[in-house]
Amino acid sequence: MTNYHSHSIYSILQGTIKIDELISHAKKSGSSVVSLTDTNAMYGLIQFAKQAEEENIKPILGALIDDPNDHHLNLILLAKNNIGYASLCKIITARKLKDDFKLTDILKTPDENLFIITSSLELLQQIDLHEKLKENLFVELIVTKKQKRKTRELYEFAKAKGLQVVASHPAYFKSPDDYLLHKVVTAIRLNSTLESLNEEDLVDEEFHLTSPSQLKQTWRALPDALWNTEYIAQNCNVDFEFGKYKFPHFPLPPGETPFSYLWKVTFNGLQERYQPITDKAVKRLQYELEVIDELGFCDYFLVVWDIVREARTRNMMSIGRGSAANSLVAYCLGLTQVDPIKHNLYFERFLNRGRTSPPDVDLDFSWKERDELVKYVYEKFGYDKVAMISTTVTFRARSAFRETAKVFGIPDHEISKYSKFIPWTSAYNLPHLAEKFPEAKSLQFDTEPWKSIIKIASQLSGFPRHHSIHPGGIIITQKPITNYVALEYAKNKGLGLIITQPDMYPIENMGLVKIDLLSQRSLGVLRDTLKRINKNAKQVSVLQIKPVIFPFNNTNIEI
Repeated sequence: MTNYHSHSIYSILQGTIKIDELISHAKKSGSSVVSLTDTNAMYGLIQFAKQAEEENIKPILGALIDDPNDHHLNLILLAKNNIGYASLCKIITARKLKDDFKLTDILKTPDENLFIITSSLELLQQIDLHEKLKENLFVELIVTKKQKRKTRELYEFAKAKGLQVVASHPAYFKSPDDYLLHKVVTAIRLNSTLESLNEEDLVDEEFHLTSPSQLKQTWRALPDALWNTEYIAQNCNVDFEFGKYKFPHFPLPPGETPFSYLWKVTFNGLQERYQPITDKAVKRLQYELEVIDELGFCDYFLVVWDIVREARTRNMMSIGRGSAANSLVAYCLGLTQVDPIKHNLYFERFLNRGRTSPPDVDLDFSWKERDELVKYVYEKFGYDKVAMISTTVTFRARSAFRETAKVFGIPDHEISKYSKFIPWTSAYNLPHLAEKFPEAKSLQFDTEPWKSIIKIASQLSGFPRHHSIHPGGIIITQKPITNYVALEYAKNKGLGLIITQPDMYPIENMGLVKIDLLSQRSLGVLRDTLKRINKNAKQVSVLQIKPVIFPFNNTNIEI
């Protein structure tokens, strides 16, 4: 038995429960299942599922979706299976990207692969409660001091309409003592102070984690509501197939397999690189290709080769670096410029049969040309199958201190007196700065309100502040990208850039393969310099610096 309304720190600046805390609480309380339903988000869903499985606890994957025009209209969606999970990703993407998104539209043609749970009487009164919807719809019953009257109205409405009910106790913070932390992050989100917050801004102060036994005790008089929690748990079975990689498919010429085509283009490169071709080079290349094929990485190498080939076609400078320089295949494909045979470099450092993770080829391009090449990748593989990866910006010591102090009403000029002595470190270290860092010896936080501010600020360690764009990472998928992850606009929506909700670590856990196309200012400088030196050489003129506009609003992203 579990509760199906749980928010982690990835309900950004609203929930305060860390994922490991959520799973640890479920394990200690004897629950065999645990759920996560962050608001309009799946930022933490993949690592949540992975950590839960590692602890032998069944993860229930979902999200709370609200209406952008009326946050009182909201519902929880739980994925029954992988099809339901893909539907969840598409709905979250629509909630984030579509200006005309309406929550009631979800319920007009409900997905049979999703359970729907709601405590919004306003929503229930607005929709057509047809039989197909009723099959997977549950009315969420919550008992707290503030919720009793609303819960009775919901129960009577459900009874009159023949709707199923489910017991619930929403959780936004770990324990009652953490309600202040919820208030602080809420004030940060609203750019407000603690004194300015009103009841409407905050969740119920009883919305903390509870145990299955407490849930049973609360709802012992309503066995149907308890039985339905078990029914939902039994019928939610999403399998991410952790450890199985979902490589993009490279478009092949007729009659070719990924291995046969990789063999051809690699041996063509061998002929260009080595004159004459030696037996040592052929044997080394055959060995590397066998390992690459055995590990299932042929499509990956073809995709990276195609990107570099296109860059050369456009007279762009590129450099492959890292352990990829140890590979003769990478050298023959033109990904790297260092001869691994001449320099006696070991392929096994880059890739070997004992390695389960995919190869990592970092490609550097001129800062003036990189965006044009990213656009090529979108056009080549499809706007519905390519996305830029996000990066999670978390609170560090100085930002946690500044934001918390502002919430407590401290003026900026006074905050600056202290913050300039706070080093670049984890917010966790805030209570011990004077002991650990020489530059912070003058900081004295033993008196109020600084003592409380430091205590709260240190708890923000690891909390996400917002999401930004990874400096070079993109993913290419076999099927529409929203089958795997939800998408949203980057922080500056005006740029029109769309990123994955999960960052690179959950992306890799999911088995999606990151390709790094990095922007290097030094390559742009080098190209300009060579052009000036070789005025008479046949070179394409340096491209003017201009933004590349990605027409995301006209794409076929599945939402």
